[in-house]
Amino acid sequence: MREPALLIFAVALQIIGCLFFVVPIIFGFFGISLRPAPWQIYEIMELISALALVIGLIMSLRLFNRSRVERDHAKLALKRASSAFGEVLEERFHEWQLSAAEKDVAMFLIKGSSTAEIADMRNTSEGTIKAQNAAIYKKAGVTGKTQLLSLFVEDLFEKNEQD
Repeated sequence: MREPALLIFAVALQIIGCLFFVVPIIFGFFGISLRPAPWQIYEIMELISALALVIGLIMSLRLFNRSRVERDHAKLALKRASSAFGEVLEERFHEWQLSAAEKDVAMFLIKGSSTAEIADMRNTSEGTIKAQNAAIYKKAGVTGKTQLLSLFVEDLFEKNEQD
């Protein structure tokens, strides 16, 4: 509750400070002369403007630091999720007794690659990839790529619930 109020206060001060410096410039540009403010008011307005700049700087640094901390937490969470997904993949591949070639093809399938793309990346024919796909699906007990991927998503949810 304090922080939004402080933010509104800082923005209001910055608007006042901005207007204090910018309005005379704009009026001067259009040839409109303003009566000079007494020096005491001018000094107070300069102090308010300086205070607004300092508050803005402090809040910007705090927001920057908070963003950095949140980014670091997100990176760590992503690293953990990636590690967990890798563990789930290895467990399933071992359980299904996939060959090295089938593991590679299964990884490409999970990443969303088409049969043609996998054949191109593995320098083999599409027929070979289709045969490997069929073997993977049979060992996994699924009928296609979507079901294969859903197995891993389910495993991740279960793993997350256990942790």
